[in-house]
Amino acid sequence: MTYSKESYRGKFTPKRPEKYVGDVKSIVYRSSYELRFMKWCDQNDSILKWNSEEVVVPYFSPVDKKMHRYFVDFVIEIMTTKGEVKVYLVEVKPSKYTKEPVPPKRKTRHFIEEVMQWEVNKAKWASARHFAGTKGWEFMLVTEKDLGITS
Repeated sequence: MTYSKESYRGKFTPKRPEKYVGDVKSIVYRSSYELRFMKWCDQNDSILKWNSEEVVVPYFSPVDKKMHRYFVDFVIEIMTTKGEVKVYLVEVKPSKYTKEPVPPKRKTRHFIEEVMQWEVNKAKWASARHFAGTKGWEFMLVTEKDLGITS
């Protein structure tokens, strides 16, 4: 089965709404991967709190040379096995979008668009890492492999 970023969209209703920081009636997922991650956050006892698209990080796009706003997919607060509380900014992406595109023999429009998206993603993630670091948090990418989804 192949999953794509555009598989489906919808609203998520948590079984444990007390863990969600924000309006539980307006939790939106934009991919099957995000839905899977939301379910994990909701059901995992190590997750103390979580939210979706509540943190906005400014970033400079190398493509259009302008400042933009990056709505990070998730913020999660976890109780580690050592009893420490850690906070992560989390971006959920298909693994193919977390690597630099491989140049084809002939540079197509599609390849050029992939390269531009890669450059924007790198800028977003660098800004998110910096933002997280200023708060003592960490930034992480989560892919289908982390979610236990195989294509």
